[in-house]
Amino acid sequence: MEKYILAIDQGTTSTRAFLFNHEGTLCYSAVRAVKCLYPKPGWVEQDALQLWVSVIDVVNELLVVSHQTMDSIAAIGVTNQRETTIIWDKKTGRPIYNAIVWQSRQSLPYCQKIAKYRDLIHSKTGLLINPYFSASKVRYILDKVANGQKRAEAGELMFGTVDTWLIYNMTKRKVHATDPSNASRTMFYNIFDMNWDEELLKLFNIPKSLLPEVKPSSADYGVASFFSKNVHIFGVAGDQQAALFGQACFQSGDLKNTYGTGCFALMNTGKEAILSKNGLLTTVAWQIGDDVFYALEGSVFVGGAVVQWLRESMNLISTSDESERVARKVDDSQGVYIVPAFVGLGTPYWDNEARGAVFGITRGTTKSHFVRASLEAIAYQSKDVIEVMKKEAHADVSALRVDGGATKNKLLLQFQSDILRCEIRLPQCLETTALGVAYMAGLGSGYWKNMSEIEKYHCLQATFLPKMEEKLAIKKYAGWKQAVKATMAFKIKE
Repeated sequence: MEKYILAIDQGTTSTRAFLFNHEGTLCYSAVRAVKCLYPKPGWVEQDALQLWVSVIDVVNELLVVSHQTMDSIAAIGVTNQRETTIIWDKKTGRPIYNAIVWQSRQSLPYCQKIAKYRDLIHSKTGLLINPYFSASKVRYILDKVANGQKRAEAGELMFGTVDTWLIYNMTKRKVHATDPSNASRTMFYNIFDMNWDEELLKLFNIPKSLLPEVKPSSADYGVASFFSKNVHIFGVAGDQQAALFGQACFQSGDLKNTYGTGCFALMNTGKEAILSKNGLLTTVAWQIGDDVFYALEGSVFVGGAVVQWLRESMNLISTSDESERVARKVDDSQGVYIVPAFVGLGTPYWDNEARGAVFGITRGTTKSHFVRASLEAIAYQSKDVIEVMKKEAHADVSALRVDGGATKNKLLLQFQSDILRCEIRLPQCLETTALGVAYMAGLGSGYWKNMSEIEKYHCLQATFLPKMEEKLAIKKYAGWKQAVKATMAFKIKE
């Protein structure tokens, strides 16, 4: 009987399950939308019990559509939306508050209160103080719920990111664990000592009894006894790190960029954790056995969301796919630059006050120029992040591996290659997050022998090489930098 790896990908807007075979081919999939709750502006929460129910649903549907049973599963991998925080009662197994989603800003006042500890936190965790990470969310829940702190100190409560919550439920409450890629996003895990940091726990007043055990990313997390008496969870990783692994970025200097609503670029820096001076995050990429690998991470706030804006707010296109066809009607943007700083600028500018701007419009500017300039902005912003990575890691980048919804747009990928002056590699399987954790589960269970075997199966569907003259590419990027500078100079006084 052919055996498969089951990968569960619990994301912010959906939960998905996949079956991969020994060649790393995606054979079957199932999906469920999950709801976000918005109690107040800037707050984002989810019902943690519903997240667990969505996993039960997709796994059952997957087995039905594939005509398989759990006997066909060699191992399970779990990947998840990172930083999202859940605290539950040890006795009942029920959450004491909604899951606070990574995007939520409700713990911002607490972050502002601890701003003076910025350097201490950065030196231990590689992170910047931000409500994005779990620490302030934990503090918010313990302060908000009646006797929260007291119950935590009495050992009555458990904390976990989404991976931990799912493992706990899949193992019928037997395993309370996470992996370093998720632990490193909490803001109280020391990425150098590879343990929960006593000094930071004291600073945040978080009892250690609340925290899960940290195991390697590819390790035995116990039997998923909710589904089967025999199948073990053997792989766990946060979504972006899983995508890095799924792109087979196993060597130091390997780089991937995910083009979603925003863009997430991660560079494998090997066994060295490089602390950024330019606003990049340092994170644990994964741990296999005793070997810990690190990554630098940079974020573009508005990536594919600029296409959504063209479609929904500007009515310039009726579908996202149409953006490529409209942009191809012209040879270039005719000097038009769009800086989509709708919610400020991310890496490397970190300007929260900046707002979107358009430059270079003439009487000859058409809809096609405008759409093309919007697509080019995604590539320019990604180059901004990658240039900082190259500088800080002292690495040359000869290839960029890409994934995410916007990679359907071949014009964008060609322009990215032109402007970055490197090869762009589009993998055969675009579900790189699920594939990455499937690889980890397969390694942990012996389904695959080693990473060399995985590399052998990893294949591409397309590559893009620079076609634009280098001189022109340099000139275009200089124009972009000028547009960003002007955008940051223009501030609307409230």
